[in-house]
Amino acid sequence: MAQIPTTQIVNNKSENQPKNTKIVVLAGVIGNIIEWYDFALFGYFAPILSTLFFPNENEVISLLETYGVFAAGFILRPIGAVVFGYIGDRIDRRIELFLSVILMAIPTFLLGTLPTYEQIGIAAPIALIFLRLIQGLSVGGEFTGSVTYVAETAPQDRRGFTASFANVGSMLGMLLGLGIVTLMANFLPESSLQNWGWRLPFLIGGLLGLVGFYLRRDMPASEIFQEHHLDSKTPFLSALKKDVTPIIQATIFSSGYSVIFYLALVYLPTYLTNFTDIAFGQALLINTVAIALLIGIIPLMGWLSDRTLRRKSWLLIAMSTIALSSYPAFVLLHQANILLVWIAQIWLALLIGMLLGTSPAMMVELFPSQTRLTAYSLALNLGAGIVGGTSPLIATWLIEVSGNSYAPALYLSLAAFTSATAISFMSDRSREPLL
Repeated sequence: MAQIPTTQIVNNKSENQPKNTKIVVLAGVIGNIIEWYDFALFGYFAPILSTLFFPNENEVISLLETYGVFAAGFILRPIGAVVFGYIGDRIDRRIELFLSVILMAIPTFLLGTLPTYEQIGIAAPIALIFLRLIQGLSVGGEFTGSVTYVAETAPQDRRGFTASFANVGSMLGMLLGLGIVTLMANFLPESSLQNWGWRLPFLIGGLLGLVGFYLRRDMPASEIFQEHHLDSKTPFLSALKKDVTPIIQATIFSSGYSVIFYLALVYLPTYLTNFTDIAFGQALLINTVAIALLIGIIPLMGWLSDRTLRRKSWLLIAMSTIALSSYPAFVLLHQANILLVWIAQIWLALLIGMLLGTSPAMMVELFPSQTRLTAYSLALNLGAGIVGGTSPLIATWLIEVSGNSYAPALYLSLAAFTSATAISFMSDRSREPLL
């Protein structure tokens, strides 16, 4: 009897998997909602947290210290990538996702209970840093784990669309966090926001973790992973060595990609508050609307990458446009006409939506099943942790040392150009069977 090729078995199985697509997508993205909800809170509450945990007469120095803690949350991400990547690649994708959501929710809740510097002195910022490090460890496996799981259980001709929902979850979490911060900034007196209001969103984040815990109890298995996992006899490190070139390419891409994301979506409200005449509440409102519009672009771009141009082409178009339009966008941010500020923020957000909708499937398709989660996690977290996570800190520092408030725009353009260069060398396996 003729033997059926393994790839054909895998493809046939993947075609039967969409029966549980809604369950798979929901369980896969819930952790991203929690993860980015928390990171949104920390990013947008930076001006408040800086005064509570790092009091300093120089507001810029205080803000730099707070963004240093924001960056500290990324230090353990590469380690988390190795730990959770190994669990996902060698044991089970579902166990990895189960553990990561727990380690994200508990520190978020505890952060909302922390005493401030005024109450316990230097112990306050130390405790804050510790919780951020634990969160960073968890984040190292959460996003990439969910993208890998969702993409592997998606039909081949809808992989881009289905995988894009990982970033829909990320942006919903970010929008939820931003929405809560915006409401509190606009309706709570500043004294109440400083004294107790900032704690509530973090406590709510811990409760969201219980929802994630519940949804991930009975996730269906990734049959593609099981097929390769059972057949794989290759030592793990030997298999990973074969992925060095695509890991380097993906790391460079992720570095620029993360800088663009954090500067244009997380850092911008603080930038507007500190370097223009726009009030904090209004800056948050503009950002909230931009992210809400961005969410609709993400699945559209995933669908287009399945039906029209290949993913690599869409990513190159987006990165090139960002590189060329970053400086003009920052010029608009400094105009007295508030409509121009709205246009600049929404324009940048929509371009980022192109990246968020296209890149998840592109990254999953780059690596083989035996090492996919570890390779993808290393690439994304090295890029996001070393370069992306420090971008608000670097942008603020660039303004401080140069005296030029447009310095972040040049940083943004450089990041986009660097990513575009890396993309041009990456393999494009759009709509092809997974390795």
